[in-house]
Amino acid sequence: MTNHPTRPGGQPGDATPHGAIEAVVYDLGNVLVGWDPYGAFDGVERAEVDTWMDEVGFAAFNHAQDAGRTWADAVRHLEATRPHLAPLAARYAAGYAGTLSGPLPGSAALVAELDAAGLRLYGLTNWAADTFHHAAPAAPAVGRLRDVVVSGQVGLAKPDPAIFRLAADRFDVDPARTVFVDDTRANVEAARAVGFHGVHFTDTPALRTALADLGVPVAR
Repeated sequence: MTNHPTRPGGQPGDATPHGAIEAVVYDLGNVLVGWDPYGAFDGVERAEVDTWMDEVGFAAFNHAQDAGRTWADAVRHLEATRPHLAPLAARYAAGYAGTLSGPLPGSAALVAELDAAGLRLYGLTNWAADTFHHAAPAAPAVGRLRDVVVSGQVGLAKPDPAIFRLAADRFDVDPARTVFVDDTRANVEAARAVGFHGVHFTDTPALRTALADLGVPVAR
């Protein structure tokens, strides 16, 4: 790991008293690439999708794929247990590319700026293994990341602390010199508990400010 001189702009209470921020670990969905599950259901009435999401318990159902179950297995499970819910699950999996709306405003420029500044850039995402191939085509900045831990590929999902420790080991980063960015507060808190600088993402300008406050050399 390369040590850089401490940059100006760090705040009292930063977790990096012995060095500057060296790496940024990005969540992907709604941080680098827009995601809206309704985008998979082109031609289906929203009320019908809402009813399906309520009955299937979409957040927990989707999280099971993020944690390692394939969408094919998820559909088979519904066919065996609640067959009336299976067709829209299959529709979601088949139409997954439509859930991704492209790069978030300003995100690609910020990734390029951080890369040019010498920051090591990585990803840590809750994403099903069998749909992750859609990420980089939808937001090419994903391809600039050195490595991405995909929850569905490793069988762990945020906010489980184990996936943050796995990422730190795999990326060979010191959490105290690494920023983790996520749009879900529970994931940010879990990262902080493992020692990362956690930044709750709201939009790219606010992320720029947060990074600059930590001494990262980016324009505010």
